[in-house]
Amino acid sequence: MPRKLLSQLAVILFWLLHFLPLPVLAAVGNAFGRLLFLLGRQRRNVARINLELCFPELNRAAREKLAKNHFRVLGRSLLERGVLWWGRRERLQLMIRIEGTEKLRAQLDAGKPVILLAPHFVGLDAGGVAVAMRFDVVSMYAEQANPVFDRLLLDGRRRFGDQLLLTRQDGVRATVKAMKSGRPFYYLPDLNTRRREAVFAPFFGVPAATTAGLSRLARVAGAVVLTCVTRVLPGGQGYLTEIGDSWENFPTADASADTARMNAWIEAAVRTMPEQYYWVHRRFKTRPEGETKLY
Repeated sequence: MPRKLLSQLAVILFWLLHFLPLPVLAAVGNAFGRLLFLLGRQRRNVARINLELCFPELNRAAREKLAKNHFRVLGRSLLERGVLWWGRRERLQLMIRIEGTEKLRAQLDAGKPVILLAPHFVGLDAGGVAVAMRFDVVSMYAEQANPVFDRLLLDGRRRFGDQLLLTRQDGVRATVKAMKSGRPFYYLPDLNTRRREAVFAPFFGVPAATTAGLSRLARVAGAVVLTCVTRVLPGGQGYLTEIGDSWENFPTADASADTARMNAWIEAAVRTMPEQYYWVHRRFKTRPEGETKLY
């Protein structure tokens, strides 16, 4: 009961904060991020290890500054989810600009299944809302341990259009069927993967356990891959979601090479806004046989 009560109080706070003007909410979010950095010892250490692995060319002070900037933008994105959950459509359309929808529409009009490759930048939930307001999409959903937040996240994702949320238990067949029915698949494949399912593809020069799902799904569904990156803009300017061109010569017969290509593309995208990648995730948790743990 105490946990449920605290969760409900947190939801009420999110709801109250969503009424704030975006510049004010952004400032509060930045302060919240600074607090998370001070109090979140475990996640702070994860971010520090990730940044040391991925940016060895930076000195310690520069990496620490990057870590603090990451927590600030992370805090912003967390508090601004209240706007995503309860804000009016008109407000969200002003808050989240989207470019490249004509590229997605052209592929769908041509009858092609589409995978939207959406890496784990902190603005990815805003990007998902931007796409969902314009297209009926399919995406994956992992049940949350906290039932209060699980219900909130589900309701938030279902706000717009006819959205289809699948779980791992639904399997590949359901995902392929949805794509072939004209739903773009908002796909987030860049989290740490269990060894038996993993391809160890380089990410910032470090072998990272990565699912080969992008290559395999594209092959099975005959789908084209479009990139979809969401950037948190400074101050109260909101978000920008950019849909890129379709990948040529993808997939190939080599799923490992395709996965390495995906990681290389994500790495290049991260370098354009390094503070916005989800560094608090243990991206390098699963190690090749014989390697020691990094966290």
